[in-house]
Amino acid sequence: MAASGRAGRSHSKVTAGMLGAQYEVTKDRSIRLRVMPEQSNDYRVVVFGAGGVGKSSLVLRFVRGTFKESYIPTIEDTYRQVISCNKQVCTLQITDTTGSHQFPAMQRLSISKGHAFILVYSVISKQSIAELSPIWREICEIKGDTSQIPIMLVGNKSDELSREVSTALGMELAKKWGCGFLETSAKTNHNVKELFQELLQMEKRRTMSLQLETKKSKSQKRKEKLKGKCSLM
Repeated sequence: MAASGRAGRSHSKVTAGMLGAQYEVTKDRSIRLRVMPEQSNDYRVVVFGAGGVGKSSLVLRFVRGTFKESYIPTIEDTYRQVISCNKQVCTLQITDTTGSHQFPAMQRLSISKGHAFILVYSVISKQSIAELSPIWREICEIKGDTSQIPIMLVGNKSDELSREVSTALGMELAKKWGCGFLETSAKTNHNVKELFQELLQMEKRRTMSLQLETKKSKSQKRKEKLKGKCSLM
């Protein structure tokens, strides 16, 4: 269930299934919030970053395997993917947040409900990495101790040649914040799946995996085990 409000609309609704809430963005840009039921087996990942850094492109590349050059501002979209959690099937819910600062209530709710966070900047924009600092401070303020929370700092658009942010600077900031770090390119699909894999592997409170252990895979394992025991009569 995903919907997004776009610039130019005077009234829109944004359904944030991942956060268990529905926002109604009114004409004066204020927000009404209606809480919706949550699923206990959902794992909620929130993606933050300035407008135009490629948050939506990263999420769409991961979920759908697609990439579009055009940029359409997002208010909030939610995407779902089935994953394995403690060897059980659960839903990975990814919230692609707005790059605007117009909706602080949405941002705070996203942080309070999120289990893991991806902080995205563009390697061709120093301003975009600077804009992550207030978000990081708010995560610390709302969550308290972040040492057990999976957080990835991500330098997107690594395929671009005209850099403003070096790899070393990104790594230095990640070390300062105590979070993971990767450079990605949604355009070339570089490190996109690896980003989400690494994020889930940082979760220490439960065992997370993008791969589902199906009945078929178990059967295949048994066959492989028996194959080694076969002998000629």
